[in-house]
Amino acid sequence: MSGAALGIEIVVVFFLALFLLHRYADFRKQQRMVLFGTLLAWYLCFLIVFILPLDISTVSTITEHIHHTLNIPWLPTTRGPVCYKPWSYIPDGIMPVFWRVVYWTSQCLTWLLLPFMQSYARSGGFSITGKIKTALIENAIYYGTYLLIFGSLLIYVAVHPQWYELQTIGITAANTWGLFLLVLLLGYGLVEIPRSYWNASRRGHLLIKTYFKAAKLMTEKADAQENLEDVMEEVRKVQESIKYNHPLRKYIDTILRKCPVDYQEKMGRNMDDYEDFDDKQNTYPREKSLVKLHKQVIYAVQRHNRTRVQWLILLQQAMHLEDVAKNETSSAHQFVRSFPSTEPTSWLSRYFYTPTVEWYWECLLRHWFYRLLAVVLSLFSVAVVWSECTFFSTRPVLSLFAVFIQLAERDYNYLYIEMACFITIFFLCTCVYSTVFRIRVFNYYYLASHHQTDAYSLQFSGMLFCRLTPPLCLNFLGLIHMDSAISHQQKEQTAYTSIMGSMRVLSFIANGFYIYYPMLILLLCIATYFSLGTRCLNLLGFQQFVGDNEMTSDLIDEGKELIRREKRKLQRIEDGENRRREWKERYGNTREDTARNRIRNEAAEMTETNYSDTVPNTRQAKYSRTGRGTERDSIELLQDAEPLDFNAETLSDDPLEAGSTRHVPGRYLSMSSSRSRIFDDV
Repeated sequence: MSGAALGIEIVVVFFLALFLLHRYADFRKQQRMVLFGTLLAWYLCFLIVFILPLDISTVSTITEHIHHTLNIPWLPTTRGPVCYKPWSYIPDGIMPVFWRVVYWTSQCLTWLLLPFMQSYARSGGFSITGKIKTALIENAIYYGTYLLIFGSLLIYVAVHPQWYELQTIGITAANTWGLFLLVLLLGYGLVEIPRSYWNASRRGHLLIKTYFKAAKLMTEKADAQENLEDVMEEVRKVQESIKYNHPLRKYIDTILRKCPVDYQEKMGRNMDDYEDFDDKQNTYPREKSLVKLHKQVIYAVQRHNRTRVQWLILLQQAMHLEDVAKNETSSAHQFVRSFPSTEPTSWLSRYFYTPTVEWYWECLLRHWFYRLLAVVLSLFSVAVVWSECTFFSTRPVLSLFAVFIQLAERDYNYLYIEMACFITIFFLCTCVYSTVFRIRVFNYYYLASHHQTDAYSLQFSGMLFCRLTPPLCLNFLGLIHMDSAISHQQKEQTAYTSIMGSMRVLSFIANGFYIYYPMLILLLCIATYFSLGTRCLNLLGFQQFVGDNEMTSDLIDEGKELIRREKRKLQRIEDGENRRREWKERYGNTREDTARNRIRNEAAEMTETNYSDTVPNTRQAKYSRTGRGTERDSIELLQDAEPLDFNAETLSDDPLEAGSTRHVPGRYLSMSSSRSRIFDDV
């Protein structure tokens, strides 16, 4: 089984990265280059997190095997635990090559390729050459700084010809930048993740916060709609000025293909296909202005689609939370939804997640489960903060994670070592990565789920992951005293640490910054607990969810009214569908009975005896044709009446107008129901 665990985790991590990318990116609309770059960056970072526990277990196996072999002549064979090779043991020579490929590939991505691909994806150029030129111009300062640093390092190497020190200096500089950002994100996540689960367990808190989000999202949605209309107006003016035989018309066609379908049809109807352009006119836009307009169209359409999808998702969440609040007082222990159309349709949900099971989970068990999970995560956060402040102490060992790993090493419990390391580093990565997914830098960086993340945000997240993961893993190795540069202990080093190089080349960083800077996590946790950052943003004018604020209360009331208005619209649509369904059921059965009786009469006529008298036969045939014609006319009348009802309901959203325009016999709507709908709308 040598290397089996490594191969299994490589495959599992790939599908995990692919699943997350599918959740945030749209595979059908995003560029293949953007998807490949983001997937590779996420995949390499997740590999470091999942494979590092195997590296630690392998090093512990080698160390304990050496001690066990040396102590065999002096120890009885029947005492003490036996050192054995675990199934996850990785043979020598594999891990150094693996870490070298993973680390340097991720660093090339984050510092060289992804910034270029980011500018390339955002460019509004119409050709590959134009996009490359735009990306190089935007990153000129970025790459110029790299050239300056590289030239300084070349001078340093010329004076001190030691290449390994140059490599160590580069790795140390990258890890120092990553550690600086890591502490900020980790201090926020250690407090916010347990608190989010604790708030989710509070009855009514999520509903109030959803109302607040609804008010903010509606403002953003209206702003996105207005921005899209302004950009479409610019596109309309440009496409009317540039006709089909103009040399720049191909660029206009490219821009039009990026516009929404309804705007494309509207512009196509207003376009005069036969009017030629005049070379004497000087009002034609230049190619640079078209490139800028193309970039604005891509951004406006992406933002409009994102806010629209987010509004629909938030509306479903709000209606579900309102249903939970209504069902909490139900004595029937059956979860009833306000709109039956929102019920789960999968066969697994119908057979296992029944209304009774859903009621017990949503109204009874979920609150206690979230509270228990919040307590467990809070204990983990306290252990991390304590260990970050005391991991430099080796005698006595104060870091809790180092104590757990050393106890497992004494018993040769390699499975426990792997699980403890994986759970700890997974919790640290969850705190850091969740903060990356939550933060939002205006509209330039925002990771939106349900395939609504743009190319710039996807690649920026890949850059952050590649810069944060290596220092996070080094910090974790320091917590468990597996990094000799920090713990100052003569121990067998992991293959990952050997690739990072010895930090003792820069002693002021190894003995100062790496040890004392993580202590700032304590201050950041305190600031996050009291929501100092949220209150400061609220004072600066950025709307934040603060419980004791008047603006927050106004936004909550506004969001509640918006949700109530959307529910009324959905109720009218569902009532119209029910009326159409009942109309079809009533008159559809009547038509079936009429056709069945006609067929029965025709069969009876065919079986009757053919009389020799022609006059009665003629009269009988005439009457039968008249009867069939009357039936056919009545059926056609009913068929004409049915689309009339559908069009009236579809074209008129106002129930008063819809009720006054339909005077069809057999209408299934009582006066009481009409009166109740009228007063509901008022």
